[in-house]
Amino acid sequence: MIALTVLLALLAALSNASASVLQRRAAVQEPEEGTGAGSAVRRFGHLLRRPYWLAGAGLLALSSLLQAGALAVGSLSLVQPLLAAELLFTLAVGSVVFRRRPDRRTWLAFLALAVGLALFLLAAAPSAGRPSAPPRAWLLGGGGALGAVVLLLAASRPVRGAPRAALLGLASAVSFATTAALLKEAVGRLPDGPGAMFGHWALYATGGAGLIAFLLLQGAFAAGSLTASQPTLTLGDALTSVVLGWVLFAETIHLGLRLIPEAAGAALIGGGSIGLARAQAAAGEWDTSASDHPPDHDGDRPGPPRGP
Repeated sequence: MIALTVLLALLAALSNASASVLQRRAAVQEPEEGTGAGSAVRRFGHLLRRPYWLAGAGLLALSSLLQAGALAVGSLSLVQPLLAAELLFTLAVGSVVFRRRPDRRTWLAFLALAVGLALFLLAAAPSAGRPSAPPRAWLLGGGGALGAVVLLLAASRPVRGAPRAALLGLASAVSFATTAALLKEAVGRLPDGPGAMFGHWALYATGGAGLIAFLLLQGAFAAGSLTASQPTLTLGDALTSVVLGWVLFAETIHLGLRLIPEAAGAALIGGGSIGLARAQAAAGEWDTSASDHPPDHDGDRPGPPRGP
């Protein structure tokens, strides 16, 4: 079951990364028209007519199905952190879509983040836990997640650019992790038959939490560069899922001597984050369409990435 869990989770990561790149590609084509509700509605209406955005939405749906399959056979603490592979998939797909090859420092920073998280998970070896959570655990875990999202939204209001994209990305990450936990709760009822799953509140709460996560994700894409929102989105999802797996489903991680490689993994994650913040791609709007740049003197090829 572990091999199947890993395969489904990695396919979900690839699909989700492709969706992020395509929807960011559509977002950069839409000019900012203000911050009011009316402007947001008009912007969303315009995005619905963008082929890139529609393709991204379809891939998000596919990713959700793959994720549900992985959660049905594996633990939340294993499935969600495996989506850290989305970082590397994002770079690969983004290089093709945006026709802007990230510099070496950006690749190394993303690689450090992914390897660090993988090392942490291999050392921690999360346990399977129980298939469903008691109501008391949901009050604690769900209430904590909701409070975290509210605080992140409040912190994002006075800032703009990359900080706002990072905060909204993290809020979206917490929401996506909660959505995954709710989905695991729902699919955990499948052994009792489809009726048990469709008759349980968690399935419908999954839709509500997923919608909130999706809207926050669109806000993160519109607020700033993908290199600002993607690390907090992916890593925040993974780490929040480990916490929710422990609170809700009694999933545990190994400690003792394994703290050494776990600490090494955490150090790689921190180093990758610092490297990403200093990377040329983060300041140069790597994830901007080539058509958004003026052509070179030959009229055919795009010019160098714009500065900050």
